[in-house]
Amino acid sequence: MEGNQTWITDITLLGFQVGSALEILLCGLFSVFYILTLLGNGVIFGIICLDCKLHTPMYFFLSHLAIVDMSYASNNVPKMLTNLMNKKSTISFLPCIMQTFLYLAFAHIECLILVVMSYDRYVAICHPLRYNVLMSWRVCTVLAVASWVFSFLLALVHLVLILRLPFCGPHEINHFFCEILSVLKLACTDTWLNQVVIFAACVFILVGPLCLVLVSYSCILVAILRIQSGEGRRKAFSTCSSHLCVVGLFFGSAIVMYMAPNSRHPEEQQKVLSLFYSLFNPMLNPLIYSLRNAEVKGALRRALRKERLT
Repeated sequence: MEGNQTWITDITLLGFQVGSALEILLCGLFSVFYILTLLGNGVIFGIICLDCKLHTPMYFFLSHLAIVDMSYASNNVPKMLTNLMNKKSTISFLPCIMQTFLYLAFAHIECLILVVMSYDRYVAICHPLRYNVLMSWRVCTVLAVASWVFSFLLALVHLVLILRLPFCGPHEINHFFCEILSVLKLACTDTWLNQVVIFAACVFILVGPLCLVLVSYSCILVAILRIQSGEGRRKAFSTCSSHLCVVGLFFGSAIVMYMAPNSRHPEEQQKVLSLFYSLFNPMLNPLIYSLRNAEVKGALRRALRKERLT
C-alpha cells in the first residue's frame, strides 16, 4: 500500500443496532436456533451413517448437505451472537476475510449439492432401470468431490480479488458478519471488477443450477404423473417436494440478495436475507427432510427403538 492507503487491522461489526432488551431477546432466540441447527443436521448425518438402509446416493448427498449446513451456520452465527452480547464488536482483518471466504465456499457447495440431488431424483424417477449405473458410488464420489473442490476454487477467486484492493476505511461493516458486499465497501478504490465477477458467479452458480433443477423437476413431474401406482406416486411426490422446498428457500433468498435491484434499505435487507442463509435455511433443512421423508422417520424410529433396548 502506498501514499495514504493503509492496511486495516481491526474492523467493527455494527450488527443489528437495536436496543439492549431486544439484543438480549435476539441473542437467546438465535442461540436456540443455532443449537437446533447443529442438533438437527447432526442427527440427520448420524442416522445416515448408522442406518444401512440409508446408504444410497440420495442420502449420501443429503449427508453432505447436513455437513455444509452445520459448517455454514458455525462460520457466521457465533460471531453474530458475540455482536449481540457486546456493545461494540471488532474482528481482525484476516479472520474477517477468512470468514468471507468460507461463507462463499459453503454457499457454492450448497448450490452444487442441491443440483446433484435434483439430478439423482431425476435419474431415480425417469430412468430407474439405469439408476445403479448412472448413480454408482464412483459417480457419486466424483460429483461430491468435484462440488467441494470447485466451490473452494471459486471462493478463492473472490478472495484473491478482494486482497488486491486497497482498504483505507471506514473501518466499520454494517452487518453481523463479513459478508462480501459489505467488505467491498471498505475499499477506497473502484470495485467494478469484483462486482462483475460476483454477478458472473451468481449467473453460473445460481441461475444456471436453478435452471437445471427446474428442468429436472419438470421431467420428474411428467414421469410421476405417468406412475400407475398410487403409493409410488405419493412416495415420489413426498421425496421431491421436500427437496423443492429446500431449493426454493436457498435459491430464492440468494437471487434476491445478489441479483435483484437494491432496495431503499439495502444493508438491512442484506442482514435479513443473510439470516436465511446462516440460520433459518440450515435449521429448516433437517426438519423438511425428516418430517416429509418416511425413510428418514423410519430410520429415526429404529435408532430410538435400538437405544431403548440397549
